[in-house]
Amino acid sequence: MFDLERFVADCRAALAEGDSGAITELMRRTVAAPGAIMAALGEPTEAASATLFHTPDITILNLAWAPYHWTLPHNHNVRAVIGMYTGGENNMLWRRLPDDPSRVEAAGAKALRQGDVAVLGKDIIHSVTNPLGKISAALHVYEGDFFAPGRSMWDAETLAQAPYDRARNSPMFTRR
Repeated sequence: MFDLERFVADCRAALAEGDSGAITELMRRTVAAPGAIMAALGEPTEAASATLFHTPDITILNLAWAPYHWTLPHNHNVRAVIGMYTGGENNMLWRRLPDDPSRVEAAGAKALRQGDVAVLGKDIIHSVTNPLGKISAALHVYEGDFFAPGRSMWDAETLAQAPYDRARNSPMFTRR
C-alpha cells in the first residue's frame, strides 16, 4: 500500500543524507505498484497539479496530464525525479543556443510509460506532452522549492526565454 506520509519521510531522509540516488530507487519501487498509488491518491480523471508536500528543500507533486496535454519548454532550477504511475509522457529536451543563450533548440527526447522513472538535472530545460488519448499521471519529487521565483519558459514560436507563467506554460492545468 502506498503511504504518502512514509513516502515523504523517506524522500526527506534521503535528501538529508545527500543521497539523491535513494530518491530515484524509492520512486522506482513506488511506481511499480500503480494501483496502490491510485488507491491512496485517487484515480486521476482530469488534468490536475496537486502539491502533496512542500518545504524550501523538497517539493512533491502529483501531476495528471489530460489526453494530448502539453507544456512549453521550461526549467525547474532543481533536480527532479519523475515516476509515471499510469499512462505516459514524452519529454523533449532543449539546450540553450551557444550564440544566443536566451533561446533554445531541441537536443533530445525521453519517452516515459507506466513504471518508468526519469531524473532531470537542475539545469535541464524540457517540454512535456501526453501522447495518449487517456489521462496520464506521475509523481514528481523536486530536490528544492519548485515554486521559488526565477524559473523560465520559452515561447513556442520564437523559442525565446521569458519569465515562467504557469497559465501560459501549461494552459490545460488552468482550464475547468
